[in-house]
Amino acid sequence: MNRLRGATVGLRFAILYSAVFLASGLAMLTLAFLLSGGTVGDVEPVPGQHPLGDGDPTAAQQRIGELQDQLAASDARQARNMLIGSLLALLVMAIVSPLVGRMLAGRVLRPLRRITEQTRHISADDLDKRLGATGPADEVKDLADTIDGLLERLEASFTAQRRFVANASHELRTPLATMRASLDVAVAKPDVGPRTLGLIDRIRPQLDQVEGLLDGLLALAQAQHGALGGTIEVDVSELVRRALAGNAEAIAAKGLNVTEGLPHGMRTRGDAALLSRMVANVVDNAVVHNVQGGWIHVATELEGDDIRLAVLTGGRVLDPREVDGLEQPFRRLGSDRTGSGNGAGLGLSIVESIASAHGGRLALTAPSEGGLLAAITLPAVAVPAEAKA
Repeated sequence: MNRLRGATVGLRFAILYSAVFLASGLAMLTLAFLLSGGTVGDVEPVPGQHPLGDGDPTAAQQRIGELQDQLAASDARQARNMLIGSLLALLVMAIVSPLVGRMLAGRVLRPLRRITEQTRHISADDLDKRLGATGPADEVKDLADTIDGLLERLEASFTAQRRFVANASHELRTPLATMRASLDVAVAKPDVGPRTLGLIDRIRPQLDQVEGLLDGLLALAQAQHGALGGTIEVDVSELVRRALAGNAEAIAAKGLNVTEGLPHGMRTRGDAALLSRMVANVVDNAVVHNVQGGWIHVATELEGDDIRLAVLTGGRVLDPREVDGLEQPFRRLGSDRTGSGNGAGLGLSIVESIASAHGGRLALTAPSEGGLLAAITLPAVAVPAEAKA
C-alpha cells in the first residue's frame, strides 16, 4: 500500500482501471457460467403409459437410462468446456486489462502532461507566454486558466520590480551628480581648508561606490528584462582581451600572473554592450577578489554547439556551500559584504542575467586545489573550421 501511495498518478490510474476492468470481466464470466449450469433429472414415465409405446417395459426403461446417461455426459462436457472457456477468457482479460488500463490512464492524463510541459518551459524571461487551453470547461481547463492567471500576476510583479529598479537608479543619478558637482566646487575654492579636503577625499570613494551600485542595478534590470538591443555577431575572445587590457593596472598592482587561451573566431550573437559588460564583470571579479601575487587563467573553447568561457583563479580552498548562490545579488564569500570596498556584490548577478538573456548560463565551482572557476556558456554561431582545431 505504501508503495502504491508513492507511485505516480499515471501508474495508480492504470492499476485502478485494470482492476475495475478485470473485476467486471470476472463478474460477467461468473454470472454467465452460473446461468448456463443445469442438470438433467430422471424422466418419470406417465402413469398408464409405457415410455416407449407398447413395447417391453424393461427395454424401455433401459433405453431411458441410456438416454439420461448420454444427456448427463453431454451436460458434463458442456460445463467443462464452459469452465475452460471462462478460465481462458479470464487469462486473456488479465493480460489485456493492464494494457487497457495504461491506455486509458494515458488518455486521461494527456492534457495534464501537456500543461506540465508547457509550464516547465516558461521562465522568468518569458512570463508573457500563456497556456491558452481550449476545449470544454472542465477541471483541466480550469487548472490551465488558473496557471495563466498566476503567470499574469507574476509577469506584472516582475515588470513592476524591474521598472522600479530602473526608475530608482535613474532618479538617484541626479542627486549624485549634484553632490559630485558640489564637491568639485568646494575643492576649487581658494580658501578650502585641509579638514574639508580630507572630508572630500573620504566622500568621493563612497560616491563612486554608490554610482557603481546604480550602474550595476541598471545593468541587472536590463539583463533580467531580456530587452536586448540590436544583436550582432561578437567575438568572445576579443571581449576577453579588452577586459584584460582594461584591468592591466590592477593586475600589475596585485602582481597577478595571467595566462590565456583565446583562439579567434569564438563568435556568438547578442547585444554587444551587454556581452562586453558580462565579460568585463567576470574578469573584474577574478582580479578584485584575487590574492596578492596570485594567478588567473582565461580560456575560450568550443563545447558542442556552445562557446565556453572559463575564468579560473587561484586562492584558498572554498567550501562549495559558499560558492552556491554567489550569482544572487549582494551575495559574497564569507564576511566580505557590501561596503567593503570590493564592489557592490552585483557583478556575478549581472553576468548570470546577461548570459541567461542570451540563451546561456553561468556555472560557479570550487576546485579541490583552491580558487574559483567561473564558466560561461553561450550559443556559438558560424565558427570557422580553424577555430575548432
